Amino acid sequence: MDFKGSDTVPGPRAEDRLPHTAQAAVKLVIAGGFGVGKTTMVGSVSEIRPLTTEETMTQAGIGVDDDFGSETKSATTVAMDFGRISVSDKLVLYLFGTPGQERFWFLWNGLFEGALGAVVLVDTRRLEVSFDVMGRLEERGVPFVVAVNAFPDAPRYPLEQLRTALDLAADVPIIECDVRRRASSRDVLMTLMRFLHTLALTGRLS
Repeated sequence: MDFKGSDTVPGPRAEDRLPHTAQAAVKLVIAGGFGVGKTTMVGSVSEIRPLTTEETMTQAGIGVDDDFGSETKSATTVAMDFGRISVSDKLVLYLFGTPGQERFWFLWNGLFEGALGAVVLVDTRRLEVSFDVMGRLEERGVPFVVAVNAFPDAPRYPLEQLRTALDLAADVPIIECDVRRRASSRDVLMTLMRFLHTLALTGRLS
């Protein structure tokens, strides 16, 4: 029945539609502590307009949230970020960015559900916030790679020194990146996909 007074629900933008050649889709999670660049990474690499759930940071978060960088950061993700990138005509990656504030970590279980792998973004100024993130992924059996986001004022260390500091296994890839750059973010995702391929070939991917 046609209701002339009803609003028309807009369809997806033409550039947001899934390519008709796509045959397989993979869910990946972009995880990390507060302010490490998860929203920026999803936004820089996504071929569609990314979905974000950022809310303005308020005084109510003082003493509760991690306030590192709050002098320049005015919003924080409260649910998830979502984007999509096609790595070939047939393979599509769905990207889910986790909230960084600890009080929203209860949402992580749902975001990890069905994920084939994850990227853990690291800020060398706050390596300690990465341990809980990696621990949660290990508990759920989600393979991950570590991407060191190159903040302009962050100290630089040799990657093998960071591997030791993070207590990473020898086979877990660790890579430097600049999540503001699409090519750099894409390289991180390709590193993860190659790692997952290696795990599958050796029977270590569940």
